[in-house]
Amino acid sequence: MVKDKSFYKSLLIVAIPAAFQSLISLSVNMLDNIMVGSLGDVSLAAVSLANQATSLLTFLINGIAGGSAVLVSQYWGKKDMPHIREIFAVILRFAFAAISLVSLLMFLFPQAVMRIFTNDAEMIRTGMPYVRIVCFSYIFFALANSIVTMLRWIEIIKVGLIISTVSLFTNLIFNYVLIFGKLGLPAMGIEGAALATVLARIVEFGIAAYYLFHKEQRLKMRPRDLLVHNREMFKDFVANSIPIVIGDLQWGLVGTVKAMMIGRLGIMMTSANAIADVVLSLAMVFTNGLSNGACVVIGKSVGAKQYDKTREYSNTIQIMFAIIGVCVAALVFSIRSLPPMLYNVSAETKALASTFLMIGAFTHIGTCYHAACFVGINRGAGDGKFVMKVDMICGWLVVLPLTFLSGFVLKLPLPVVYLCTRIDQCYKWLIAFIRLRGNKWIKNVTRD
Repeated sequence: MVKDKSFYKSLLIVAIPAAFQSLISLSVNMLDNIMVGSLGDVSLAAVSLANQATSLLTFLINGIAGGSAVLVSQYWGKKDMPHIREIFAVILRFAFAAISLVSLLMFLFPQAVMRIFTNDAEMIRTGMPYVRIVCFSYIFFALANSIVTMLRWIEIIKVGLIISTVSLFTNLIFNYVLIFGKLGLPAMGIEGAALATVLARIVEFGIAAYYLFHKEQRLKMRPRDLLVHNREMFKDFVANSIPIVIGDLQWGLVGTVKAMMIGRLGIMMTSANAIADVVLSLAMVFTNGLSNGACVVIGKSVGAKQYDKTREYSNTIQIMFAIIGVCVAALVFSIRSLPPMLYNVSAETKALASTFLMIGAFTHIGTCYHAACFVGINRGAGDGKFVMKVDMICGWLVVLPLTFLSGFVLKLPLPVVYLCTRIDQCYKWLIAFIRLRGNKWIKNVTRD
């Protein structure tokens, strides 16, 4: 274990605020689900499936922002602010162009979006209006999330926590007013939930943009910097960040295909899966926060060419996450029957969700460890291409074939199908462990 106190300080100064930010964001999603769930099983299932498209976009958005991690964190190790500003410009332009195109397609073809995930006519009809409204939130979310994430790589974390806190209250208030028709407004149901999301994302973007261009003095970013084009930096982005973008996007596609299968296994399966996913996502918040912290400390050490420290930090981080994984899994297992009780769904759906949470608790141990390694250590060290390859092989050659086989060919019980959707979490930790025993994962990608 590392004895240097500055290591733990650097790790936690990013990890704790990032974890709270994720916790607040996921609490918003959980409140959305609970409020929409009060409208019944069909509404919850329809919004859950519509939000699979949002989840796919979120993978793309997080991939774009996360793709900056290796470049920003390693240049941060060299304290090279001009190059960091150039990376910010590349990422924000790329995010705007990519998400604008996808949002336009979803607005024009909402029925096609819903048909991707289900063939149930009632869920398609219920979910279409939600898709057509919520797609307006994506561009604001993409830009705000990219700004907050890139600032995190240079250990500026206050703005992310502020935005998440404001988002929690704005989303909660807008949801309450628009879904149920308060303050003299008509009750809009799930369309109100979609509009509330759009309004909350606009507020988030306004805060992020104001902080980046007017308040933050360490980076000294100005709007005109977005117009600066550095061909070499763009090439570095393509070489080192695009594999991360592709990796996250393809993993999002794996999730989308899984959602397509789950959506065709009935409303009960869809609703139970939605409940379990929210809880398991909440269980990952501290892991995700520490992964962000790990990415920063690893990237800084590689950028500063302190490779002995990189290996020492890696070993300590792995031990920490193995312990955290066991503790969080035990907590989820012990409370597995409580979260489903918050939802206005059938008793059968609640029981199935509780079973899914039991399965998720056991798989979470491996998830916690390999997520820390792949997202924190490997990406920070410049090893994003390896992570992309592992995710592609596990998703397309293992998870999806087993899920299809168990659900539609063998027609196995739903808990077995759910286990197949998470089967990769049971062995990815071993791949991560073996990779980090060697030296191929340390790659300095900065320019002098």
